[in-house]
Amino acid sequence: MTKILIVEDEPNMVAGLRDNFEFEGYEVLSAYDGSEGLEKALATSPDLVVLDVMMPKMSGLDVCKQLKAKRPSIPIIMLTARGQEIDKVVGLELGADDYVTKPFSIRELVARVKAVLRRSHTLPKEHDKYSFSDVEVDLRTCRISRAGKQVEFSAMEFELLKYFICNAGEVLSRERLLEDVWGYDRYPTTRTVDAHLVRLRQKLEPNPEQPRYFLTVHGMGYRFVG
Repeated sequence: MTKILIVEDEPNMVAGLRDNFEFEGYEVLSAYDGSEGLEKALATSPDLVVLDVMMPKMSGLDVCKQLKAKRPSIPIIMLTARGQEIDKVVGLELGADDYVTKPFSIRELVARVKAVLRRSHTLPKEHDKYSFSDVEVDLRTCRISRAGKQVEFSAMEFELLKYFICNAGEVLSRERLLEDVWGYDRYPTTRTVDAHLVRLRQKLEPNPEQPRYFLTVHGMGYRFVG
């Protein structure tokens, strides 16, 4: 059974999340401060951690940093309060896989959890570097370089690229990409997939107008052949 650890200091929030995750068929563990959360994560190796940023004893950012250093394969979704933009950026830089801003709908969080779990299950066990053409991608540190120069990417652009890499050679429909990378509740239109694909081509293809790596399969979706 897939195991989720909730690290959150509000008991009512934990209870609500527990009920919904258990309804979805997940085993749920909980911790009410950062130190306890890190200890439980290291001891139980959950399939995913839902981690609040503002925590007593140890902040969620510190938990994320230490957990990713010791267990980089455990995915983390961070919960941030509205207006904590710097926390979102720092959290993603420390290795968080996604974030949700409070207040949020349970449906949205459940969709994000499912999407992150699907992505994590497709990743190689070792978070290695991947290269094609003059592009190098470090899946562990979330860094991308082209011809030796670092390329700036948004979090979702990187997640889309990572998903393509983990499913190289496979035709991926827009609907599948939307569900597995974003979660339907976040972006209800497949046009966002097309927009992100255009940006990947602009940043990584030698000639974005005649792509060699991110190919369109007409009537079906996209295929990555790096």
